[in-house]
Amino acid sequence: MRVIIIEDEQLTAKKLVGLLKELMPDAVVIGILQSVNESIEWFGNNLMPDLVFMDIHLADNLSFSLFDRVEITCPIIFTTAYDEYALKAFEVNSIDYLLKPVGRTSLQRALDKLKRFSASYRPQENAGLIKKVADTILRGGTSYKSSLLVPARDKLIPIKTGSIATIYLEERNAVAIQYDGTKYRIGGLLDDLMKQLDPAVFYRANRQFIVAKGAITDITVWFGNRMAINLCVPVPERIIVSRTHVQEFKKWLTE
Repeated sequence: MRVIIIEDEQLTAKKLVGLLKELMPDAVVIGILQSVNESIEWFGNNLMPDLVFMDIHLADNLSFSLFDRVEITCPIIFTTAYDEYALKAFEVNSIDYLLKPVGRTSLQRALDKLKRFSASYRPQENAGLIKKVADTILRGGTSYKSSLLVPARDKLIPIKTGSIATIYLEERNAVAIQYDGTKYRIGGLLDDLMKQLDPAVFYRANRQFIVAKGAITDITVWFGNRMAINLCVPVPERIIVSRTHVQEFKKWLTE
């Protein structure tokens, strides 16, 4: 059995390879892919494997975005560190998921399902099912992060997303300001952070700023049919919403 592992944590991938060797000696791991982009390239240039282990959170995006670019017709076992996803949907037709850290018992359960599944597996039909569920999650079924881990010297500190008033870009690094004025350099790109935050609560005002709805005190009508957002916390520069996004912003603010 030819197996592909899509996982950006090397230790997790290594452990999974070891468990597979124990539980399925005939399995051969033919590749370990660490990102969505790398996976798109691999599937575009190689024959379909017999099984894919796919982490949901990858460094460059959710792995669900793969299904917009490539057709994966083999069985998939999803892995995730986040149990808030509605992953029970993937148990349809015995497509399973494993909650990290992946253990021997849960992996054996998934492999047993795979054996039962293989006899009746219909690639095109099941690929369509996976794509449909992935689209549902990407459109609105996703559970967004309730906390972010931020580096502080030699520690990582969890901060509640509900305590964040704004996130802005400073020297190519993201900085979060909490409602009490505390600042944290959290790193990363605003595009990636926005995918993890609830869009009902947070809005990407422009390239530099993400703002929380609860932090907005008022709005100033700005020249050029633009708007300036005023927050309850001090920010390093004025937050301007462009003319083309004014109506979208007003709709979001009143929903």
